[in-house]
Amino acid sequence: MSALTEMQCVACRPGVPPATPEQIEEWLPDIPEWDLVKLHDVPRLRRTFRFPDFKSALAFTNIVGEIAEAEGHHPRILLQWGRVTVTTWTHAIENLHQNDFILAAKIDRAYDEGTWAS
Repeated sequence: MSALTEMQCVACRPGVPPATPEQIEEWLPDIPEWDLVKLHDVPRLRRTFRFPDFKSALAFTNIVGEIAEAEGHHPRILLQWGRVTVTTWTHAIENLHQNDFILAAKIDRAYDEGTWAS
């Protein structure tokens, strides 16, 4: 289990420094299924989770929403039949922050625990 899952997201305001390349290299191994992508010149973390049906994907989407609310850090969630794609970045700084890695690790844990399964 990643140490990131034991951390809490902190409020992030404009001007807060983004994660450094060294920090990103340190945290990425804790979320190995996530891709580091760049959209509109903004680095983001993205992962697609697979499910056997729409009902399971929807249940997982709701769990991701609960985690996001608890952390005060809200990702983009795309729900489709049999899959959910989650993309996270810190909007206030238009970059990656430790919060994104914490959120990703907690979402991974929820997926691995399988509480979304019916």
